[in-house]
Amino acid sequence: MTFTGRLTEFVRALRGHGIPAGPSETADAAAALAVLGFEDRELVREGLAAALVRRGGQRSVFDAVFDLYFPAGVGAPELARDDPPRDRDELREALAAALAEGDERALAQLAGLAVDLLGQYGSPNGAGGGFSAHQTLDRLQPQTLIVRVLEAMRAGGFGDGDFTDRLARDEVRRRVEDFRGRVRTEARRRASEVRGRERITQHAVAPAADRVDFLMASRAQLAELRRTIQPLSRKLATRLAARRKRTTRGQIDLRRTLRRSLSTGGVPLRPAYRHRRPGRPEIVLLCDLSGSVAGFANFTMLLVQALRDQFAKVRVFAFVDSTDEVTHLIDAGAADPAQLGARMLSEAAVIRWDGHSDYGGALRQFTEGWLDAVGPRTSVLILGDARTNGGDPNLDAVRAIRDRARHVHWLNPERRSLWSTGDSAAAAYAELVPMHECRTAQQLGTLVTRLLPV
Repeated sequence: MTFTGRLTEFVRALRGHGIPAGPSETADAAAALAVLGFEDRELVREGLAAALVRRGGQRSVFDAVFDLYFPAGVGAPELARDDPPRDRDELREALAAALAEGDERALAQLAGLAVDLLGQYGSPNGAGGGFSAHQTLDRLQPQTLIVRVLEAMRAGGFGDGDFTDRLARDEVRRRVEDFRGRVRTEARRRASEVRGRERITQHAVAPAADRVDFLMASRAQLAELRRTIQPLSRKLATRLAARRKRTTRGQIDLRRTLRRSLSTGGVPLRPAYRHRRPGRPEIVLLCDLSGSVAGFANFTMLLVQALRDQFAKVRVFAFVDSTDEVTHLIDAGAADPAQLGARMLSEAAVIRWDGHSDYGGALRQFTEGWLDAVGPRTSVLILGDARTNGGDPNLDAVRAIRDRARHVHWLNPERRSLWSTGDSAAAAYAELVPMHECRTAQQLGTLVTRLLPV
């Protein structure tokens, strides 16, 4: 394949994973490669990243796709040592020594050898064959080598005191996690040679943080999402300000337009408008904090709070089987993103019985205690999966909120196909207020920009 064809396929794969690399970025990437050449692979990686990656949180996707389209090698790894490990036990011994020394080159070679020895399944040339990072790591168990590596490092004089010993332990864990990443990269490379780059790129490369399903996100992915709150809020604030500027322009003021046209010989080249002076809207969030929905609710609460300057007032209420106001917990300077959910569960009265969500009871408490928070300028966002655990959905409470509010929107982190399954009352709620599928941060940003009033 020609260089141009390889670069074009690479950019197409990036676009398939949400990295908006267009023709101008592709031309910049080609120009960068013309200057950098191909001798230094890491230099090529950084040059292409500078030309094609535009947003934070996309670099991990870029690196994974780059390793598939510009691999470090082809086929089984070539080892520099004369006596390479021949089985699992020898491989673990060599890995422990490389981890203790921090030998990057040896770790890269051992990752390739581990996939070749332990990760192959089926027939490598058959339809059912391939290479598995999970199988490799499950058989090799590199995390169980931490104690042995620490002892080797202490024998070399590193980690004599309590503080340095803690540093050594953290460094070993970092090296082990880096090795696990090398194994995943090598397994994808070998699998792509068997099954094709396009297929592996589509199914084996983890999506960017803003495209991760809230309900399926790991703790690390949720932490990455929280780090995107401020950049995303700035972008959304700019969009909302632009919408507000457009919507404040009212109808043409005929008298002022005619007076202004006197300077152009009676031709109304610059129309004058009657500008509207709308007040800033108010926002009320009603959030389910139960189970896996909590990650979605926490992220949305922090995002809306970061946009608080765009609104006259922001009030936040949380519930599991009881409702309480938590606005004070997410005020500026008071919110700890990593611990927000735990603080709400411990400091707010959101759990009364068994910790299972009770939409009917929570909505009843809200309408009885805080319905005055909803007025004709208020937009209400209800966040939750609408799963009532078989209880009364309390549709009358939703009607009461809808009748007082300017707008009510329900953001549901479940797939639309699941809304009418099991104990979900989503279909019943959706008949009263608009319900929107909101599974990723990308969808949330779009919905916030489109739904929130100006």
